[in-house]
Amino acid sequence: MDSSLLTEKGESYSKALGNRQVQMIAIGGAIGVGLFLGAGGKLHQVGPSLIFSYAICGLAAYFVMRALGELVLHEPSSGSFVTYARKFIGPWAGFASGWMYWVNWAMTGIAEITAVAIYVHKWLPDVPQWITALIALGVLLVVNLLSVKVFGELEFWFSVVKVLAIVVFLVVGAGLVLTSADIGGTPAGVHHLTGHSGLFPAGIGIALMTLQAVIFAYSAIEVVGIAAGETKDARKVLPKAINGVVWRIGVFYVGSVLLLAMLLPWPFYSGDESPFVTVFSRLGIPGIGDVMNAVVLTAALSSVNSGLYSTGRILRSLAEQGEAPSFVSRMSRRQVPYGGILFTSVAYVLGVVLNYLVPKEAFDIAIAIASLGVISTWATLIFCQLRLRQAALRGELERPSYRMPWAPYSGWATLGFLVLVVVLMGFSDGAEKIAFYSIPVLAVVLAVGWRFVKRRERTPLG
Repeated sequence: MDSSLLTEKGESYSKALGNRQVQMIAIGGAIGVGLFLGAGGKLHQVGPSLIFSYAICGLAAYFVMRALGELVLHEPSSGSFVTYARKFIGPWAGFASGWMYWVNWAMTGIAEITAVAIYVHKWLPDVPQWITALIALGVLLVVNLLSVKVFGELEFWFSVVKVLAIVVFLVVGAGLVLTSADIGGTPAGVHHLTGHSGLFPAGIGIALMTLQAVIFAYSAIEVVGIAAGETKDARKVLPKAINGVVWRIGVFYVGSVLLLAMLLPWPFYSGDESPFVTVFSRLGIPGIGDVMNAVVLTAALSSVNSGLYSTGRILRSLAEQGEAPSFVSRMSRRQVPYGGILFTSVAYVLGVVLNYLVPKEAFDIAIAIASLGVISTWATLIFCQLRLRQAALRGELERPSYRMPWAPYSGWATLGFLVLVVVLMGFSDGAEKIAFYSIPVLAVVLAVGWRFVKRRERTPLG
């Protein structure tokens, strides 16, 4: 068994997640606040061209998930890509990818907590955002510290709510478009795609700038791979879960953005509220906007929940190799890596502080930096799959039957696309530029951290 799955006393993670929970965790990971909240601001910024951004990033996400599937079937591990990076690239890659993933979820958690505060603000405008964020964090922290079974059950129901809401929206939205229904004085229809300065009202260049935010919207699809180490019969359950994520990406994400663009003119949307809330509120049905607001609140809570879960496991995997503070490797009697979960929660508290200081900018800054973590994680998975394939060709191991399609060309094309997204961030005028210029800082911190780890290994004890 992989050492990242063992405690110092030889105890493994609890195999408490069943097929039902893993399937919904996989789906829930593919539906987050990037779509529920972020799509509104981006629609207002670039119009219907956002559809193409979601489609292109969805294709990249498809290849990432297939690469993940091949790696997981080769070796199920709660260390996930950290374990694979260490095996197929080198120890330094496991260290760097693990900490970049933590940066991703630290920033994602800040964005999600900000989203929670924004949604609750609709009902309680007099309550400061930071108070709402702190309460939400406290509740989810308790859930994650109890047991993986409690986490899995809560995430199952969070995902049920999200999926049901998206399905209802797709059905109702399609009906409204087909009947040219009046939505707050504006008839729905295909004409909205080209009727307001065309498909690319802000130009192709500005449309390309949204790729970073859309990549963030797809983040968390890899959580199903981390769940592998706590899944019963992982080699049977996970291919089904991963295949489910792949086709739902197309239906839920691309389909939802396409419908949003046809239901209302793109200038009607904004980053101040969920685009789904905007549509349903304008229908004039009493309470429907509040119901949708509750749904998107669930999505944000779900993402924070997943962040605490996944980083707890990844940090423990790093600590077992001496690449993170020993505290984060600690396990409770319920087989929960509470050290890593508490470590991440400290970063989320900083998100609460950010909400106090700059509530308006907190979301954009957080998702921009989080996107770097997403991109590095995706690139790691793709590169590891390429290395796995090369090792198989040399006869060093046997590839599983579940494989990356069109390899290695699909892998190299996906890596090229991810590099393009990073380069484009440097041409942005907003929070993306802050994230782009933070790359050298992150690189230096990781390099110094790795040198410290290696020096400590060479230093004799006593």
